Amino acid sequence: MDLILWRHAEAEDPADGSEDLERALTPRGLRQAARMAAWLDRQLPDGLRVLSSPAVRAQQTAQALERKFKLRDELAPVATTDDLLTVVQWPRGRGTVLVVGHQPALGQAAARLLGMAAPDCSIRKGAVWWLRQRERQGASETVLLAVQSPDLL
Repeated sequence: MDLILWRHAEAEDPADGSEDLERALTPRGLRQAARMAAWLDRQLPDGLRVLSSPAVRAQQTAQALERKFKLRDELAPVATTDDLLTVVQWPRGRGTVLVVGHQPALGQAAARLLGMAAPDCSIRKGAVWWLRQRERQGASETVLLAVQSPDLL
């Protein structure tokens, strides 16, 4: 199984009295999402499942890919690592799943799956971490295939 963690691109600062879920991408964030989507589109396999947080900024990031995606409440900004891994069916899921979500859940999931000593790692806005679960000599292991930042595209 492949799991692609895509943090939403740069979003507007929260306005007084506004809902966090309604925050939209900034013009820079829209450019970040478009650059990353173009890179991803060249790499992604057929049969990909795309899941997104219901937050506007995550939906706008996912829309840049121009593929169908499903909104999942389990990926909202308050999501936990367990929520994320359950919704993607890690490690028993099949194929490739791309998740558009938020910190800290994305960084915590990456740290857990890679066996890092720290409980989480920082994933930059708009960046992608591509992980693969595989069996090697009877043991399950997670391999980091790629880390890409929109600033480097």
